[in-house]
Amino acid sequence: MLDSLREGLQAAVKKLVGANAVDEKSVKEFVRDLQRALIQSDVNVKMALEVTERVQKRALEEKPPAGVTKKDQVVSVLYEELARLLGGEGVLQLDKARTNVVVMLGVQGSGKTTTTAKLARFYTKRGFKVGVVAADTFRPGAVAQLRTLATASGAEVFSDEREKDSVKVAKEGRKTFEGTKNLVIIDTAGRHKEEKGLLKEMKEVVVVVKPDATLLVIDGTIGQQCYSQASAFHQAAPVGGIVVTKLDGAAKGGGALAASAATGAKVYFIGTGERIDDLEDFAPTRFVGRLLGMGDLKALMEMVKQADVEVDEKRVQRMMSGKLTMDDLMYQFDQMKKFGSLKKVLEHIPGFSGAVNPQDLDKAEDRVKVYRSIIQSMTGEEKMDPDGINSSRLKRIAKGSGRGEKDVRELLSRYKQMKSLVKTSKGRELRQMMRRIGDQ
Repeated sequence: MLDSLREGLQAAVKKLVGANAVDEKSVKEFVRDLQRALIQSDVNVKMALEVTERVQKRALEEKPPAGVTKKDQVVSVLYEELARLLGGEGVLQLDKARTNVVVMLGVQGSGKTTTTAKLARFYTKRGFKVGVVAADTFRPGAVAQLRTLATASGAEVFSDEREKDSVKVAKEGRKTFEGTKNLVIIDTAGRHKEEKGLLKEMKEVVVVVKPDATLLVIDGTIGQQCYSQASAFHQAAPVGGIVVTKLDGAAKGGGALAASAATGAKVYFIGTGERIDDLEDFAPTRFVGRLLGMGDLKALMEMVKQADVEVDEKRVQRMMSGKLTMDDLMYQFDQMKKFGSLKKVLEHIPGFSGAVNPQDLDKAEDRVKVYRSIIQSMTGEEKMDPDGINSSRLKRIAKGSGRGEKDVRELLSRYKQMKSLVKTSKGRELRQMMRRIGDQ
């Protein structure tokens, strides 16, 4: 997520921390590096200069508290000012005891329909009974797309493809779900900010359904243009909150977040990938922590909680005793897959974000795909006792999986390393640690 911005910020911090002393020269150089990183991430030049000028002024004038080094104090100042640039924390307040109504707004191509389904999934997993109204009568295929995605998210969908008046569909959809659902999400037609007729229709939808919140979905790849887009929508119907999508690797993501915050509307959620679960609460302070390599343990715990990760205690105990099979490896691969990617997990862990080369992580994930196909080509006997795989079996497994014999040998070597690890003193320490966790 926002790889270029994160790399630029972390490089600047690393350079400062490695300096012999923090003096006026090193601070000014640090600030120039920050300006470059922000502007390259499409943050408005004026905003970038303002935030870095505040960082420079505070870094030069403020004295660090007792026990805090000057370097740590400067990094802390950067942390505070970046969080301030991205706005205050916004939380969508919903009450399970009644029917909450949320209207989704946005231009075509912003990812609004997909985000509607992601939001349905987000709240379904948190115990809400969600109904989704397909009121986008403007874009061909929008109703079918939403029905497919939202149904997969565990939500019920209301649609009326014979009715072309989206205001009527929205009104009827709300009425249908009133009393049976405690969250109704209405997907409206994608609108261009210059299409006055459609903006008028959007305003009518808001007047008729009287939503508890309106969420504007903005494409993170358009950068600082988000400001004019959000302003146009806000004039037509007050925007209660913003969802910035497509932040997975978006070069202009920093500009999108900063521009959105500049409108005065809070950024409530961010889309971080294509999976239906790739939607996160947006908290500026925690987000900046991830950008600077400080991690976000709260978000990681939420990720674990919502990933439906299974804990097979008998399997874990057997593995910790050194009785490891290829089925156990496959089980671990399947659990990891629920998080989406290794990169996403590591960026939440303090000290790991930026410490591992992203290319190495991509290679590791590619290897997992190779290993999975090899394991799937093994017989039950071979999975239970990989040590018994001889050269002829190895050739058969390689041919059956479409992989090279070298790949099969590599997997067997990794398997033996892991099996050996849990039998060593490190393994005993790991078992003790897991017992302590289990006793909590």
